[in-house]
Amino acid sequence: MPSSLAKVQKHVHKKKGNKINSLHENSRDAQRLRKAGARDDRVARLHAVQKKANRLWIERVAYFQERLPDTLHPMQVDVIQQLISDYIARNVEELEVLKAERRSGRPASTRQTLLEQQRTLEEREYESGFWLPDLQDEQTLQRLDSWKGDWVGLGVMKFVRVEKGGLVKDSQFPPRGAS
Repeated sequence: MPSSLAKVQKHVHKKKGNKINSLHENSRDAQRLRKAGARDDRVARLHAVQKKANRLWIERVAYFQERLPDTLHPMQVDVIQQLISDYIARNVEELEVLKAERRSGRPASTRQTLLEQQRTLEEREYESGFWLPDLQDEQTLQRLDSWKGDWVGLGVMKFVRVEKGGLVKDSQFPPRGAS
């Protein structure tokens, strides 16, 4: 998709020819070029922030996609809860290595603190309702199996929240807090 800056540059170049570098500092064309450049920077920055925020959810869905059985059939709640427990415990080995490498009396590394915070956050989410694709719905299982790993592809799936007690509630996409 061409940026607005490219469109403005093309228009100014058509108008001014090879004299595009000799624009007056505060001319209308120079102001349009500055505004278009600032707009492109802002859009790129917002896109990067949004992509980083979505990465967490994409990685979660990819984890469950990798653990789908070869023959797709709706899963029981206890199997789903075991998958969730495995997901929450996925970084335990790395945490143990980081704790073993740390000398006594030294503060925890940034990576260790980050992993511990992530684990406690996921455990709290599991108690109130862990967001994941509906592994009890056959149509969602088929869509999850053919999912290519993009954010837009998640919109056609059905999602649920599974509580630690075994209660399964419908949820929405994209996830917003506890639904």
